[in-house]
Amino acid sequence: MNSIASTPHSNTPSCSALAEENVLLREQLQIMQRQLDWFKKQLFGPKSEKQVYDLPEQDSLFQSAEVRLPKPPVEGEQRTIQAYQRGTGKKQRGDDCLNDTGLRFTADVPVEVIEQLPPELTGPDANQYEVIGNKTTYRLAQRVSSYVVLKLQRPVYRRKGTEKPVTTPAPFNVLDNSLADVSLLAGLLVDKFQFHLPLYRQHQRIQQAGVTLSRGTLTNLVKRSIDLLRPIVDAQTDNVLRSRVLAMDETPIKAGHQSRPGLQKGKMKTGWFWPLYGDADEVVFTYSNSRGRLHIEQVLNKLFTGILISDGYAAYAHYAESQKGMTHAQCWVHSRRYFIEAQKDHPEKATEALQQIALLYQHEEAIKTQGLTSEKKRQYRLEHSKPVVNDFFQWCRDLLKSGGLLPSDPLTKALNYVLSREASLKVFLEDPDVQPDTNHLERALRPIPMGKKNWMFCWTELGAEHLGIIQSLITTCKLHGINPYTYLVDVLQRISRHPANKVADLTPRLWKTRFADTPLPSLISPCHPDRLNKQPETIVYAH
Repeated sequence: MNSIASTPHSNTPSCSALAEENVLLREQLQIMQRQLDWFKKQLFGPKSEKQVYDLPEQDSLFQSAEVRLPKPPVEGEQRTIQAYQRGTGKKQRGDDCLNDTGLRFTADVPVEVIEQLPPELTGPDANQYEVIGNKTTYRLAQRVSSYVVLKLQRPVYRRKGTEKPVTTPAPFNVLDNSLADVSLLAGLLVDKFQFHLPLYRQHQRIQQAGVTLSRGTLTNLVKRSIDLLRPIVDAQTDNVLRSRVLAMDETPIKAGHQSRPGLQKGKMKTGWFWPLYGDADEVVFTYSNSRGRLHIEQVLNKLFTGILISDGYAAYAHYAESQKGMTHAQCWVHSRRYFIEAQKDHPEKATEALQQIALLYQHEEAIKTQGLTSEKKRQYRLEHSKPVVNDFFQWCRDLLKSGGLLPSDPLTKALNYVLSREASLKVFLEDPDVQPDTNHLERALRPIPMGKKNWMFCWTELGAEHLGIIQSLITTCKLHGINPYTYLVDVLQRISRHPANKVADLTPRLWKTRFADTPLPSLISPCHPDRLNKQPETIVYAH
């Protein structure tokens, strides 16, 4: 019986088989965990990419003790922080505060003066008092509604002795036979596309103000207004394509219905915005119903032959290879994200890679702080950034050759990603006009994903094209420090009377130098000639 008991059962797996099965299950678990993290990111949004060493006081909360921390800051390094008043918990106000309440406003903000009179100055003994000064305070107020109905009274007259009456012509209006003033058109566009307030909410606000208007009328007004602006965006696109350095990206959007029958009927199609960022701080949002390389070819259309900056999407690299004289530069931030994804499985090695990339950006910050440009900026990069880049790629090659990493490992994918793009990632070292990433473009296209959280989709593909037109102008206005509302009020009135061969003067970049000092006002504007003689409203309260 002892011999029988000591004999292993024929169905019992061996230790080596169990070990192999354990390794396989662990690998499958890691893959499933990464898939779960990806689905969480799609559902709840991306997490911050800021590393723990950016918040040194929280290292014990988010990292294990084995993770190698970054090098300590250089001694004597100073940081400028906002001071606080001891015991009050309030920040000390800067010199730019207008008054003791910290309220700041420009000269364009209307001010209503309210005189607060005490009983002594209004009673029977008022002549016994004298005013020796005024104490001024400010309060920010809001009206229930900002909509105003303009009642235009035009005299009908005739010369004495004649029978033919003459009607005073109406003031110029942007849209013929329209009830909308240019101030309403600009307000609709700014509220929807800059502040992401959908038209149905604007319609509710108009109704709450006591005005009855069809929601379809608002849609039609927005469409007709954007159609007027299309030639301006075409001129801006032409200038962007003449840039020496161009950044390009893509972002998805729901636009239009599925046309095929079946289960997909009624669902929204996925379209793509392809924003272009030129070297004159101009942005253009082009739209396509696909993410294929064909749209890149159609947009660039051999007009652009400079340096193209993009992420790691292969369509950009393939297009750049097929064009003579074009250089392709890739984004370091997108490369960095692969190491962030590998940080959970390889915290020490991935953190080391992130720290080397962080050192690269410290040099970029030093360039910005010192105000270096052109050749001085190039020399600084060659002296400080190039050794960091060379050491980084050599470190990646050594780590990949050391073995021990599976092909499906996130760190392996990160290393292969950067090594296969080494030449493109080094382009910025030799050209001071090339940025190491596409962050400037990512910030410019932010209104698209932010808008999707409010209006969610475009009902038609034509609506998506209109969205790209108006966002091209509003985003460029913000890049050049222009108030989009002031710009739109001026341009919508000016474009019908402006020479077609000089339409480029109406792009925000050129408009700022030619017309920004004397923009055309709307009828409701205090700067309008018919309202210049009207004094600011003064309200007197007596107690």
